Amino acid sequence: MNSPAAPRPRSVRPATPVTAATVTQKPSGMPVHKYGRYEAVDIPDRTWPGNRITEAPRWLSTDLRDGNQALIDPMSPARKREMFDLLVRMGYKEIEVGFPSSGQTDFDFVRSIIEEGAIPEDVTISVLTQAREELIERTVESLRGAHRATVHLYNATAPVFRRVVFRGSREQVKQIAVDGTRLVVEYADKLLTRSLHGGSTAFGYQYSPEIFTDTELDFALEVCEGVMDVWQPEEGREIILNLPATVERSTPSTHADRFEWMSRHLSRREFVCLSTHPHNDRGTAVAAAELAVMAGADRVEGCLFGQGERTGNVDLVTLGMNLFSQGVDPKIDFSQIDEIRRTAEYCNQMEIHPRHPYAGDLVYTAFSGSHQDAIKKGFEAMESEAAARGKTVDDIEWAVPYLPIDPKDVGRSYEAVIRVNSQSGKGGIAYVLKNDHALDLPRRMQIEFSKIIQAKTDSEGGEVTPAQIWSTFQDEYLPTEENPWGRIALRSAQASTTGEGGDALTVEAVVDGADTVLTGTGNGPIAAFIDALGSIGVDVRVLDYAEHAQSEGATAQAAAYVECAVDGKVLWGVGTDANTVRASLKAVVSAVNRSYRSA
Repeated sequence: MNSPAAPRPRSVRPATPVTAATVTQKPSGMPVHKYGRYEAVDIPDRTWPGNRITEAPRWLSTDLRDGNQALIDPMSPARKREMFDLLVRMGYKEIEVGFPSSGQTDFDFVRSIIEEGAIPEDVTISVLTQAREELIERTVESLRGAHRATVHLYNATAPVFRRVVFRGSREQVKQIAVDGTRLVVEYADKLLTRSLHGGSTAFGYQYSPEIFTDTELDFALEVCEGVMDVWQPEEGREIILNLPATVERSTPSTHADRFEWMSRHLSRREFVCLSTHPHNDRGTAVAAAELAVMAGADRVEGCLFGQGERTGNVDLVTLGMNLFSQGVDPKIDFSQIDEIRRTAEYCNQMEIHPRHPYAGDLVYTAFSGSHQDAIKKGFEAMESEAAARGKTVDDIEWAVPYLPIDPKDVGRSYEAVIRVNSQSGKGGIAYVLKNDHALDLPRRMQIEFSKIIQAKTDSEGGEVTPAQIWSTFQDEYLPTEENPWGRIALRSAQASTTGEGGDALTVEAVVDGADTVLTGTGNGPIAAFIDALGSIGVDVRVLDYAEHAQSEGATAQAAAYVECAVDGKVLWGVGTDANTVRASLKAVVSAVNRSYRSA
């Protein structure tokens, strides 16, 4: 006879399911009518989405110009010099060092680094100027004696500037750029003759149609072509055309479209260094720079940690480290990121946010319990894989959850990777004990101790430091001579074999404050010790046991962990000793003492 079919479970359906129709966002009431949309680029056969960045672009640091001009307290000459020296040490080969026609301070700084020989011969300095003759002359004059130098000329080309600021036509605005370029050539020929005729100085030219993001593409192209007609780029005579997002106005994808369009339509493209200069007004400068490189940009201009006007320039540190994290050499040395950060904070007199990518205090730190557990397991898996392949961890591909790079590669230690608060779990606490104290807790003991820490964070709030975790662990499991506690203190133990092949154990201990000798027999030292404890009325059963060496070598300490049922109460004990037997006996004592302590 067939059994009746089991009834099908009834599906549980919410009375009112959550759907798009039930999520009722309300109009904000903000004056959205005041703002227009950015212009899309008609480029249906765009190719940049299929490109990958496989090599670092050229970098230009503008910390000393665009970054400095945005500071509440602009850098003193000493702070400027410290920033310049840092950029050189890191490996930047193109550095914008100032706006020498804007005032004596910038002019004097440019002269000082030239005259004091602070500029390596393979580093090109750049200086900015507007398109006025007296400013151009002063700018070129500041470069006398430089090994390699570039003059960077700019003028705004966007419609609102043509209409409101210059009150001129497209042709008039274009002529500003063309005339300015001609003046740069004339003054360079006059003041830096050796530069233009193969002497000891190499001279270059950069032009920026400022507010490129709001400039009509056909007009931006027309202006750049007019500038190139004057400069006459050719083999060995590059021109840098910088297309700045002076104010970030569109999505990074639109920025990339504009770069691909310009790269396709520029004549003499092989002699052009196409440069991108994103600002972060929409919070997407890094993405805009990366997509611009995919779309044809040869160089990126920015500042360390995104310093700059308003919301800042694109962050060169994040850009470089993004490449590093994908296995692409950024050609810039970020291996001492805390030194870089400290110097930038001193020079700019502005702190780096603790969540700043790659450099903030908390970016390699996990508080969440699930994150900590995954990180702990990731480190263990890396160690196991490296051992199995006969390699070091540094020689295999990095694969630790929640850590996009190895903190050690930028000069960080692992000490701050896992920090404990009320959101933490057993994994993070276990990681701290293993990493700092070579104690590899069994899983069930991790659960037990994490509850103790959780109770501490719930009652006291805030973060529990590694030192506090260790202090709590010692107080809970490891009585010391300085801080003794518990009913039993082990003094010595002497093991021998019985005639039946078992083990006999003689233990000298302090029990309830009195010196006591305990004896017992059993199958192994732990069993013999449990038998001895029975003589003083302690009922113990061992449920689980684990041990490991805490280091290598003949003097290595052993750690033992014993899960016991003491008078029906289940808890763990821990013991450490140079002798593995004594370590295991101490672990049993730890569990017994804890049972009486919590009674």
